[in-house]
Amino acid sequence: MTARPEGTPVWADAMFADLDGAKAFYGEVLGWTFGEAASEFGHYTQAFKDGRAVAAVVPPMPGQGGHSAWVLYLASTDVEAAAERVRAAGGAVLMEPMKVGAFGAMAIARDPAGVVFGIWQAGDHEGFELRDVPGSYGWAEVFTRDTAAANSFFPQVFPYRVQKIVDDNVDYSVYSLGDAPALGSMGMGPDVPAEVPPFISVYFVVEDCDAAAERVRAAGGQLVFGPLTTAYGRFASFVDPQGAAFSLIDPAAAEGDAPSMVEVS
Repeated sequence: MTARPEGTPVWADAMFADLDGAKAFYGEVLGWTFGEAASEFGHYTQAFKDGRAVAAVVPPMPGQGGHSAWVLYLASTDVEAAAERVRAAGGAVLMEPMKVGAFGAMAIARDPAGVVFGIWQAGDHEGFELRDVPGSYGWAEVFTRDTAAANSFFPQVFPYRVQKIVDDNVDYSVYSLGDAPALGSMGMGPDVPAEVPPFISVYFVVEDCDAAAERVRAAGGQLVFGPLTTAYGRFASFVDPQGAAFSLIDPAAAEGDAPSMVEVS
């Protein structure tokens, strides 16, 4: 397979103290099945939809703390060079570039406002085997209190062009690779509690957002926002039973015209 362009979202994983609980929850909500835990890689466990890899879950390492959270990985052909660009742009490298067997190489980084993300240089593992269909990854947004910092930082690390939506009621930008949208940037409003840190919100595709929201509730998750219908689909945001934030979207339920955008960079 041809290497995905630098900055393309290519993978998502999350750490859960209760791995079996996470597997049961996402299996119920998204129809995921799970492979064997890779003991040599900290019991890293891939999730599958229709037999194709869509994400992964992993337990914390002994003595490792922190709350559960989904991490989005962005493609790079040279993870060490990408890590240097992170530093040069004012971000921090939380996990130095490291090889993961024959699967590839990775790093974990943070933007100046605190948004954590991964960088993935593909080897045998090239990323999502399925996306943009029910049960798989569909979109992601940098959810931050400093969109100006994000809109400056990320294009210095990856070759994004930034376009801002023309709407005084929302602080939203789209990062594109060429003409293909890759990632969104959303300002955290005053209604977001101060204790909620900035993060990348990962969206998984569903066929019916309202029905999926009911599955989330029944499985012990919590609705945070929505469901809301937009020009891009009907979506809602949640927190799973272990505190990991995620969103669900039904693109087929989109209504209205896409908003106007202006070029930022």
